[in-house]
This record gives sequence, C-alpha cells and structure tokens, in this order.
Amino acid sequence: MLANRYHLYSTEDLRQLVNEELEELGQEPVSRRTIELDLHYLEYEGPFLAEIEHYQIDVPSQNNPNKTVKKSCHRYADPSFSIFKKEMTEDEKYLLSEALSLLGQFDGLPNLDGLEALRKSLDVKTDRQIISFTKNPLENSTLLGELFTSISQKQVIELHFHKFDTPEIDRTVIVHPYMLKEYNRRWFLIAAAEDTGRILNFALDRIDSVVPLPSHNYVEYDGNLNERFENIVGVSLYDNRPVQTILFWVSDRSKDYVATKPIHESQKHYRGDKEAELRRQYPTLEGGAFFSIDCIENYELIRELTSFGEDLIVLSPEEVRRSVIQRIEEFYQAYHV
Repeated sequence: MLANRYHLYSTEDLRQLVNEELEELGQEPVSRRTIELDLHYLEYEGPFLAEIEHYQIDVPSQNNPNKTVKKSCHRYADPSFSIFKKEMTEDEKYLLSEALSLLGQFDGLPNLDGLEALRKSLDVKTDRQIISFTKNPLENSTLLGELFTSISQKQVIELHFHKFDTPEIDRTVIVHPYMLKEYNRRWFLIAAAEDTGRILNFALDRIDSVVPLPSHNYVEYDGNLNERFENIVGVSLYDNRPVQTILFWVSDRSKDYVATKPIHESQKHYRGDKEAELRRQYPTLEGGAFFSIDCIENYELIRELTSFGEDLIVLSPEEVRRSVIQRIEEFYQAYHV
C-alpha cells in the first residue's frame, strides 16, 4: 500500500485495510498504535530503513462538504521500493562476499557453484585468503559437503566405511546424521545408528561412500548434542563413565603452553593457598604449575595427557594415572623390540 500511487493512505486507512486482511486470515485486528509503530520500525529501526514521505492533502470535511480538512498520509518516497528487494549497502556486500569466500574453502558444499556466482555478482573480489584451514589430505574432498547436505536436509544415510585394522572389509551401517565435528585436524560425523539409536562417530577418512535413503524417516536427536561433548576431550563418547576431576602437574617448560591452550574447557590453574597445599602434598615436584580438568576418561584424553611426555604428570585419580602409566609402558615396550 505504501508503494501505491493510485490511492492516498492515512494511518486510519492503513489500519482498516490491514484489519480486513487479518479478518480473512482469522486473526485479531490491530490498533492504530500498532500501525504507527510499524511505520516507525520500517523507517528507523528495522533492517529496511525505508524512506517514507509523510504528507498532507485536502479532503472534504465529513461534517461540512463545502469545507476541507487536512489528511495526513504516508507513502514510500520511491514507488518502486520494496522490503523484498532491498539493495545491499557496500558494507553488507563486503561482509557477504567474505562469508561466501570462507564457505568456498569447503569443497563439496551444496550449491557451491551458485554461491560463487553470487559472490561474483556482488562485484567484490577477494585477492588473498585471510583464514586458512588445515586439511587432512586423506579425506574425500567432497565428502564433507555430502554429509553437510544430509544433516541440513535431515536425511537418513547408509555409510560404507572401513577400519584401520581391517581396511579390506567393507562395513555398512544406516545412520541418522546430526553433526560434523572437527578435532585434531580431522573431521568426524556424529550420528545415531538406526537399529539401536546409539550415538556413534565416524572419521571422514574412513568413510568410503554415502548413500541417501529418502524412504527412511529421519529421527531428530532428543536434546542438545553439544552438551554430550562438554565433558570429554575429542569425540569418543561413553555413557557409562563418570566425570572425574583430573589433577596434574606441568613443568616450567610447558606450563605456559598448557595455560594458554587448555586441554579442556574446564581447566583450572591453581595458585595461592591451593597451590601451596599441593606443593606440600607433592614435595618432589619442583617448579611448574598445578592444573585440573573435569572430564570423562577416553582414548583422546589419555593420548593428550601423555603427549607432553615427562613435562606433564597426572596426580589423581588413580584410575586415570594407571591408564597413563599403561600407555607409557606400551611406548617403552614398543621401543625395546
């Protein structure tokens, strides 16, 4: 109505016509104040910033046809303006172009050619790569995009994959895909097995092919899947293991690295009275610093803890210490063949 040059609409005219439409849709009518606020939003507050003319015309008085009164009306300054075809500002073009360039670094994303065409149509060129992603050269370059599409379209898929210890055996499983998660330069698919509902993870470099199953009904994950990863390092989930407070000491050589690149989001760095107490408890550990994390023990956690060698010593709990010691002993045996 604001673009219509064949009618002159006041606030009351707009209210009446809007309410006629709402009545046909079975909705409650709106007040004059609602129309006034909507006009203000279009003009000043919303993303449209429409240029609206507020002008007055002379109309016959209802009480005396021989007299005229002023009627306040509203219309777009440009009759071709529409909130559905708003032109982008230069800042918006730039931000969208950079976002599309970033997405373009992920091979195999759906509609990638269309995204690139849109970027070119904005006439904004990116001459250099600003963000660099480390890629695993073993991963299928289009697999990430295929799985992205399956997740976004909520499509059940049949995975064909292999294990490292038996690469010659083709394994198959039907899953409901939920998430793509990156850890330690590798991508993993997090999905639920259709037959058991168990949450599984699959490294993309072990997936051979993906077969969409449109005839299967997709089942959403009941809850927040991200919460399941809050208490672990990596991607290996165990429903029957408790969260434990893992206390460890880090040498002077590695303490700053661990402090600035935490092993887990829950990591605490002990200072003051707590540090003094720990130094009395462990008098043979000179210098360094004491930390703790609250996590569930899994393969990735033990691998991360042992990756520091003698610069990190797990102090408690005992079962995590035993897992670390066992891994160190396996190292020792492997080097004494």
